Amino acid sequence: MLSKALLRLGASAARHPWRVIAAWLVVATLAVLAAVALGGRTADSMTAPGLDSRRAAELIEKAGTGQEGMTAQVVVTPLDDGATFFDHGTARTALTRLRTEVRRLPHVLGASDPAGALDAGGDTAVRGGLVSADGRVAVVRVQYPDQSRLSAEDLDALVDLGDRLRPELPLRIEMGGNLFYVFSDPDGGASELVGLLAAAAILFLAFGSLVAAALPIGMAVFGLTVGVATMTVLAGVTDVPTFAPVLGSMVGLGVGIDYALFVLARHREYLARGLGPREAAGRAVATAGRPVVFAGGTVVVSILGLAVANVPFMTVGGLAVSIVVLTMVLASVTLLPAFLGAAGPRLARAGRIGRIGRALQTGKPGRPARRRNPAAGAAHAAGWRRWIGHVGRHPVPYAAGAAGLLLTATLPVLGLRVGLPDDGSLPHSRTERRAYDLVAEGFGPGTNGPLVIAADPAGDPGVLDRLVGAIAADPGIASVAPTHIDRATGIATLVVFPTTGPQDKATADTITRLRTDVLPMAIGHGPARAHVGGAAASLSDVGRRTSERLPVFVAAVLATSFLLLMLVFRSVLVPLKAVLLNLLSIGAAYGIMVAVFQWGWGGALVGLEATVPIVSFIPMFLFAILFGLSMDYEVFLLSRVREEYLRTGDNGTAIVEGVSRTARIITSAALIMVAVFLSFAVAEDPSTKMFGLGLATAIFVDATVVRMVLVPATMTLLGRANWWLPKWLDRLLPRGPVGTDDTDAESTGGAARPRLVDR
Repeated sequence: MLSKALLRLGASAARHPWRVIAAWLVVATLAVLAAVALGGRTADSMTAPGLDSRRAAELIEKAGTGQEGMTAQVVVTPLDDGATFFDHGTARTALTRLRTEVRRLPHVLGASDPAGALDAGGDTAVRGGLVSADGRVAVVRVQYPDQSRLSAEDLDALVDLGDRLRPELPLRIEMGGNLFYVFSDPDGGASELVGLLAAAAILFLAFGSLVAAALPIGMAVFGLTVGVATMTVLAGVTDVPTFAPVLGSMVGLGVGIDYALFVLARHREYLARGLGPREAAGRAVATAGRPVVFAGGTVVVSILGLAVANVPFMTVGGLAVSIVVLTMVLASVTLLPAFLGAAGPRLARAGRIGRIGRALQTGKPGRPARRRNPAAGAAHAAGWRRWIGHVGRHPVPYAAGAAGLLLTATLPVLGLRVGLPDDGSLPHSRTERRAYDLVAEGFGPGTNGPLVIAADPAGDPGVLDRLVGAIAADPGIASVAPTHIDRATGIATLVVFPTTGPQDKATADTITRLRTDVLPMAIGHGPARAHVGGAAASLSDVGRRTSERLPVFVAAVLATSFLLLMLVFRSVLVPLKAVLLNLLSIGAAYGIMVAVFQWGWGGALVGLEATVPIVSFIPMFLFAILFGLSMDYEVFLLSRVREEYLRTGDNGTAIVEGVSRTARIITSAALIMVAVFLSFAVAEDPSTKMFGLGLATAIFVDATVVRMVLVPATMTLLGRANWWLPKWLDRLLPRGPVGTDDTDAESTGGAARPRLVDR
């Protein structure tokens, strides 16, 4: 039985705290050493099997043209506003030296020659797109081998070169390209610190004790260290996306502190009943630990379900984040009770602020270990009872009003546009953003997102001319660079520059038009084939695939959640209601993300400098994470309601007592999560902002509007039907212990409460 196993585990850890803490220190040390010795750097591979852009990449790789490797670009303009490259020899000489220095860097296969293009004269097309028409902007395109032969040291070498040459040359030097995208360290370190400080402040206000506030933080730091180090080791084996450490830290801190809060609050409750610290720790793990294990397992299962998208980087990213969540669950049921055992009876003592902590207790108060003012906690509980009772007396207007509010917040989802923010969405303090702006200013917005078309003529001598002519005639194409043909294979590559930027919907439309109309008409019915690749095409393809697979993934998660909740609560309508309400809270989070990031509403509050599409993989990731997290509150709240219903047989009383007893701890836990997630919403990277704001919004809505308004209102309207379950289905469903509190009698000698899953 899960509860008995957790009871033994928690009690053993509390009896031998220093052994357990020492074991975690050893594990953390070994994990860090393994990360240093065997770990790798995160890297993004935004592609997937079966996509047209992937087929283009395979053709390019077969031809060996060099286009399959990594690229960077060094963008320069004279420091003298009145100078141009045409009439100032010093700028021309500086440009030549810059290219020479770039070519000497390790692993550089080649670098374009804008000075040579200037000598050739002619218009921008003749100059190969290396010098703008007005001569004000020049680009040195740097070619590297494929990603497997590179590391962050290559990026560091290029950046260091720019830092060294800037004081020596009369040029403004900016840099960008996919070398930066793949090997730049994700931001998040400062956000993690801010999140920890905010969580510590909330915990102190909740418990009124520095010791009580420090324990969840300490547990989270341990768990995060082990989880992220393990993720780094995984990066040495396969490509772990750059967002994984940031998302893992965000979710790990949130769930780790959240889970610790549940266990710690229950531990202090048992101390107040007069139990010893070790027994209280074991009992706390046995009771609060069950929803922790259930919620953590649900998060992991939901995230691993991302494999349904058949996008490798999402699958690996989900695995990496799952490692952090699993580590936090393990720490909650082993390391935290060890901390509780080491702290001893000090956790039962709190100052004046600690009275707020008494209000967080969710069971019967029992006899306090020390004399306290009982009116403090009772006043807070009475306030929640009055509120829930008020909602219960007016369920229809509250249910309609709250549902209408969330549906209104969800409406912007109808305008959801997925993509991937490019360097144009970064702050102006980043050199990639400044390089992006210079290129767009000098050559047009499409130059920042060129398409690479790979064609295999298959013996058709005229197909390449037809392709070039048809592509150049398309209204979405600004120019076509000269065709490169590999003599050995006959495979041709064409670099094509759209008229619009990589983020624009018009660019995605151009890619679709090329594939469905332009290329098939130019090729005809012959054996030749052509595919559209390049970074912009790859990102568009990944976005389309995730959008297509999202309904299947959502349906699978909803069905799994419904079955699990039906198993736990022995009811049909309670899990159905829970699934629908979770959809409302997640839909509201999606809608607010669209309003902020696509429409720009309040974007300045999170440091957003330009509107951007929603990152293609974020809706699926958010759904997986949020549905798992919402299970935490769902089980915690409904377990108490079900318990009261079995005890009293009165639906109204059960709702008032169950919701009011869990309201404080759910609100405090949600406040901690919101604080942690919002600390990431002000990061530089737009993807990190989206994760932070989306998670914070959904958790806030779920813990307030849903749990404190919609849940009591809808359960009041359903009445005794909440717990309806057909007898034939009851006989088919296995019985499990999750969500019950059947260990009370084991330690206190009182009468055992009815088990939640019994009927």
